[in-house]
Amino acid sequence: MSRPLHLSGRIAKAFLENQLTPLLALAALLAGLFAVAITPREEEPQIDVTMANVIVPYPGASAAQVESLAATPMEKVLSEIEGVKHLYSVSRPGVAVLTVQFEVGVKRQEALVRLYNTVYSNADWRPAGSGILAPLIKPKGIDDVPVLGVTLWSKDPAIGGRELGEVARALGTEIRRVRGTRNVDLIGASEPNVRVDLDPARLTTAGLTLDDIASALGAAGLARQAGSIVESNHTTPVTAGTFLASRDDIATLVVAYRANHPVFLEDVATVSNEPSIPDHYATFGTGPAAEKRGLTQVGSAPAVTIAVSKKPGSNAIDVTSAVLQRLDSLKGVVIPAAVQVTMTRNYGVTANDKAKKLIEKLLFATTSVVLLVLLAVGRREAVVVGAAVIVTLAATLFASWAWGFTINRVSLFALIFSIGILVDDAIVIVENVHRHLGQRERTLSETIAVAVDEVGGPTILATFTVIAALLPMAFVSGLMGPYMSPIPINASMGMLLSLAIALIFTPWLCRKLYARSWGNTESHAPSALDEKVHAFFERAVRPFLHVTEGRTRRHRLYFGIVAAIFAAIALVAVQLVVMKMLPFDNKSEIQIVVDMPEGTPLEETSRVLAGLAEEVRKVPEVTDWQAYAGTSAPINFNGLVRQYYLRADPHQGDLVVNLVDKSERKRKSHDVALALRPILAATGKRLGARSVQIVEVPPGPPVQAPLVAEIYGASRSERLQTAREVRATFDSTPDIVDTADSLVATDARSLSVVVDRQKAARLGVSQASISGALAAGLGGSVPAYLHPGAEEDPVAIRMGLGVADHAGINAALALHVRSASGGLIPLSELVDARSDAWDGPRFHKDLLPLEYVTGDMAGRLDSPLYGMFRVGSQLGKDKSSVPLVQAYVSAPTRITERALRWDGEWTITYETFRDMGLAYSVGLILIYLLVVAQFGSYGTPLIIMAPIPLTIIGVMPGHALLGAQFTATSMIGMIALAGIIVRNSILLVDFINAETAAGQPLADAVVRAASIRTRPILLTGIAAMTGAFFIIDDPIFNGLAVSLIFGILVSTALTLILIPVLYYGYLKRRADKHQLSTQGD
Repeated sequence: MSRPLHLSGRIAKAFLENQLTPLLALAALLAGLFAVAITPREEEPQIDVTMANVIVPYPGASAAQVESLAATPMEKVLSEIEGVKHLYSVSRPGVAVLTVQFEVGVKRQEALVRLYNTVYSNADWRPAGSGILAPLIKPKGIDDVPVLGVTLWSKDPAIGGRELGEVARALGTEIRRVRGTRNVDLIGASEPNVRVDLDPARLTTAGLTLDDIASALGAAGLARQAGSIVESNHTTPVTAGTFLASRDDIATLVVAYRANHPVFLEDVATVSNEPSIPDHYATFGTGPAAEKRGLTQVGSAPAVTIAVSKKPGSNAIDVTSAVLQRLDSLKGVVIPAAVQVTMTRNYGVTANDKAKKLIEKLLFATTSVVLLVLLAVGRREAVVVGAAVIVTLAATLFASWAWGFTINRVSLFALIFSIGILVDDAIVIVENVHRHLGQRERTLSETIAVAVDEVGGPTILATFTVIAALLPMAFVSGLMGPYMSPIPINASMGMLLSLAIALIFTPWLCRKLYARSWGNTESHAPSALDEKVHAFFERAVRPFLHVTEGRTRRHRLYFGIVAAIFAAIALVAVQLVVMKMLPFDNKSEIQIVVDMPEGTPLEETSRVLAGLAEEVRKVPEVTDWQAYAGTSAPINFNGLVRQYYLRADPHQGDLVVNLVDKSERKRKSHDVALALRPILAATGKRLGARSVQIVEVPPGPPVQAPLVAEIYGASRSERLQTAREVRATFDSTPDIVDTADSLVATDARSLSVVVDRQKAARLGVSQASISGALAAGLGGSVPAYLHPGAEEDPVAIRMGLGVADHAGINAALALHVRSASGGLIPLSELVDARSDAWDGPRFHKDLLPLEYVTGDMAGRLDSPLYGMFRVGSQLGKDKSSVPLVQAYVSAPTRITERALRWDGEWTITYETFRDMGLAYSVGLILIYLLVVAQFGSYGTPLIIMAPIPLTIIGVMPGHALLGAQFTATSMIGMIALAGIIVRNSILLVDFINAETAAGQPLADAVVRAASIRTRPILLTGIAAMTGAFFIIDDPIFNGLAVSLIFGILVSTALTLILIPVLYYGYLKRRADKHQLSTQGD
């Protein structure tokens, strides 16, 4: 050989005839198959957000007392914990619920250890005897989200919630036996109990109080092991007493003796097995598309939903399949024939379907790239490239599994979009080998080694520039970081593996395929296509290299490109390109969250949900729906972050709408939601709902609401007034929909029962007895449990007033308590019932009191960012004496000022684009350093990186042309483009340097570099665009595809002209300066 080989040439030569080379490729293939077989499959990446609710009971306290005496001190304790991102609290009468949200990335076990340690090491935060009970900690995380929902219902009117609950409890026991299941929740099932409905009049006649009945039941239900006796050399255990085992045992229980006659419990109360007064309802109904899922049409029927979550690390597909198989086997055994079992959620199926579809796209993208090489270069070259990309994908899948990623839409999209990048190394090397083989100057092995060596250096550099552009994105903070991290990490690992395979396996396979024909071929002259390409660049580039007029022409070119860049950016300013965090995905589920005015009874909430369901039933894409009043629907990741699982008040309800599979409908789920929104809003307003919000499954990290205004102020009254003003602005701003707030309806009332302490003391009655009697009568109490002998859960004996006696306060005030003298005193003589305003909740965030106003954005722009700025501009016109300060990044530091902080989708958008911008900047710096190290020049890297801004000329008009929103994935595409486009520049500059070093005139070297490097540059560009074409139909990754396709298309075309011209001008100017300095000397 004429010159020594560099690193890449030496690597290729070492493995050209090495027997290990095919074995390494085979090992990579087997590792990839292993990874596909064992890697868990999920629809979305599992973002481990560790949250915990700390519940602090404070019985009898008002919301203000709970806020100041329970919530605020506990907040101070919890704020000591390291790694907490946000600390929320809601203070309601009798209880404070605090939520600790840890930073993304803090390990769940570590976070909970810190939490428990902090809470229990500060157990003295509440004074003894203050009435504040010990806090209860309930951790929440991604594994609490059910992966499977099964709804039981029946058209038989004789089968109601009680019967369905019995079936559901039996099924729950069976489901818990399935390997991999975690929580099994029954939603809508009434708890088994025996009701003891007391009659105040009969109690008075018998001279009994609620305490007497409770004591009798509690004493009768006690049994214990009394020890043992030894008799006749045998030990016999003794059990004292028996449990209450049936309804008759309770009804015939003697609670007192009057006139030597027993008073049975059934003499003073109605004892029945009927369910207790409902505190929630669940119903099921079908829609017009029910037949497509094989469902029987039903208007509305009582229902019970079984929600199943999986253990960490379990495969959702395996768990859901096993549970459904178990349910199928129980039909006719545990599940009666009249009970229908409808699958209303299955994340295992959706994950598997998505994975299969994306794997198919991955194969199609690979095949397309191979066909591209086949048409552009040749059959053997296509085989080499195809084999290289398959081995690379297999190795990358294994590396992804080893890193801890699952097979999900983001990790698979990362591979699909990477196809065009991963194949670049192999294409460049194979194309150069193909060109050198035609020269017939050396042996086959030497020719391949020299060909690899010639482009190996630029290829290694170009590979690391792509990695330098992508890898910083792995450090994006917040919820978006782990969601998108498979893209930079998988792509970077794939690039490293593709480089290794291009230098090791590709030359070996080239040698094997060319070995037989090597001796039978002769060197060939440039093809007609090569000559046409060279002629094109003579016409296109040569005018810019003219000795006299070239300078002016070059400057016109530069000016035109800069003008095009500014024109492309202006598309955002004129809203032809709309900015948004992520577009909505095309899901098969829509959730409708309903809030009635405070004080609305459960039955009224259920009636409103039924009215909304009637409108939903008219939508042709709807297969079925489930309504939940007084309880939450099975949560998804969105509901986890928004804490929908805490929605358990009578005035709160959810409506979950299931759509037919997207392959069987024309409209996307977002279009269905947009069409439903005005109809449901009008219906809800007519039926008296405070707010009706359509909540779509977010395509990425969820937030409290798309638009969130946090209202701060010095006093509660000021905050409430500001919140009303902001809510009014929300309602009056065009395209702002689904508005809601944290305020209480102005006409909501509550009842306070005030004890006459002096009179009660004179009669010897304590306030504890009075409040206990009222609580037992109205709220019910459980003095004992029934033990029939085969129960799976304890059966409560629930004592209280009957349903009819809850119609007013008079029945409760007719209850008696016993005085110190033993006489009975009616509560009505000891208390005074007063009507008060509803004691609304008090909200805190990060130790600051606040109120919330929320909303969403619809209309043409359909992006909450524009709605936020519209509302913000309207509020900015407020000329009140106390101005409203608007904050966009952090909460106000001065607690005395009247302030509004914008949160919601804006915050996560700001954080994501901020971090991506920083990642972009870091990537550019790394690329610059790499190119400086390679070329030993500070000016050359600037020339090489000059095409990066050119991507804007393609990206922005591309989004405008297709009507696509510029999203976070669009930004990822732009970042990736920086590395892809620099690769082309490196190949061109390196070839120009090689030609000038060989003695070619600069102008000829520039034209020759452009013509010879056109084919590999176009091949790699088209390959990258080909991979992007297969993801352009995905709602979320559409932006990434548009950025890649149009960015590569425009910037590649301009790069082939601009870089040779720009580099020529740079070298010409440097040569002129050198010549002047020489003449000066």
